Amino acid sequence: MNTILIAIIVVNVLISYKGFNDLSFFRKYEFHVGSIRAGEQLRMLSSGFLHVDMTHLIFNMLTLWFFAPVVINYMGSFSFILIYFGSLIFGSLLTMAFHKNDYNYRAVGASGAVTGVLYSAILLQPDMMLGIFFIIPMPAYLFGILYLLYSIYGMRAKNDNIGHTAHFGGAVGGYLITLVKEPTLIVEHTLMVVLLAIPIVILFVMQKMGKL
Repeated sequence: MNTILIAIIVVNVLISYKGFNDLSFFRKYEFHVGSIRAGEQLRMLSSGFLHVDMTHLIFNMLTLWFFAPVVINYMGSFSFILIYFGSLIFGSLLTMAFHKNDYNYRAVGASGAVTGVLYSAILLQPDMMLGIFFIIPMPAYLFGILYLLYSIYGMRAKNDNIGHTAHFGGAVGGYLITLVKEPTLIVEHTLMVVLLAIPIVILFVMQKMGKL
């Protein structure tokens, strides 16, 4: 297994565990619009290594564990790092764009980075199958689309501290970076390029209509 992937997972686990047991640490490094607008831009990166609880952490790390090897095998470790951190930053930037006037908005999670890797892996290997709950077979692209549609629900419900908006920024980041680095995918996997764009388009239409 790639040492870069293991290192990223270990860092997520260690920082998240520290946050679980130290509220002041959690508050200092979580995504908080008011603090970021006051100059604490580090939170846009650090919040991506904190998680709400163990379930949130395990879900994100398992998703990363399943999909990251596809990106690494196809594109190499450097491109994987670029997609991971690029998607994390895209997620934070989109969150700021959507919530810039909500000074009390808070969120945490590696979801932006993980969703970017997920989208990249699906573009690279669109026929990939997943075992949901390790039993139910599901095409990876369907999982990716449903994951983002669930994120829309989370954004509308606003009933947790998970950075659902970052899912979309991450998806856009992973989508664009992968297509820029591997433009032949637009021709080779045209249907998948279009399908994965659908939930992103839905998000921006709903935002434009004031439904979020």
